[in-house]
Amino acid sequence: MSKEQWTAIDNYFADLFMPEDAVLTQALKDSEEAGLDPIAVAPNQGKLLYILAQLNNSKRILEIGTLGGYSTIWMAKALPEGGKVITLEIDQKCADIAQKNIERAGLQDKVEIRIGSALEIMREMSETGEAPFDFVFIDADKENNPGYFEYSMKLAQKGTLIIADNVIRKGGVIDPNSTDTSVQGVRKFNELVAAEPRVTTTVVQTVGAKGHDGLGIVLVTSD
Repeated sequence: MSKEQWTAIDNYFADLFMPEDAVLTQALKDSEEAGLDPIAVAPNQGKLLYILAQLNNSKRILEIGTLGGYSTIWMAKALPEGGKVITLEIDQKCADIAQKNIERAGLQDKVEIRIGSALEIMREMSETGEAPFDFVFIDADKENNPGYFEYSMKLAQKGTLIIADNVIRKGGVIDPNSTDTSVQGVRKFNELVAAEPRVTTTVVQTVGAKGHDGLGIVLVTSD
């Protein structure tokens, strides 16, 4: 099968289960017009984050990598009254676009964008006793995935669900000699997760509008 067929299948299911949402559509359009990389999650992946956050009864969500706020909106929509998404973004331009999209969605009371290096922000959060998160979505620069996982564990508790996007890298993840820093970052992330006794983990390969990739699904089973 080709990527065109995968995309057509994604569109088929999106039409069935994800009716047109003007707010989400506009968020993608604004991101595109601003020249942001077209790397937001696909609609069916956004819906998956929404469902997983609800299944986990999430009240506090940490997102690493905001981009234009598309995935942020999906997760914020899953939160109960009083819930909060804290999303970390290093690029002011992305943060500004995301803030506009979040406000258009009417979710500004449920979302806080923190601007700066995610590793530095997470370090400060862990050192200052930030309340633990129920759900963590890692979707930023892959070379820093090992650090993102280590700090996510410091900010987690028993029952926290950690989702890592783009862990297959079009199959590149199985090449130990790859010179791609993103591949090496994902490989080290996988090794750290595999060695962590406080979690149980699986990885699911995906094909679709975003090509061949996958999600790491990590459940924290003990404090």
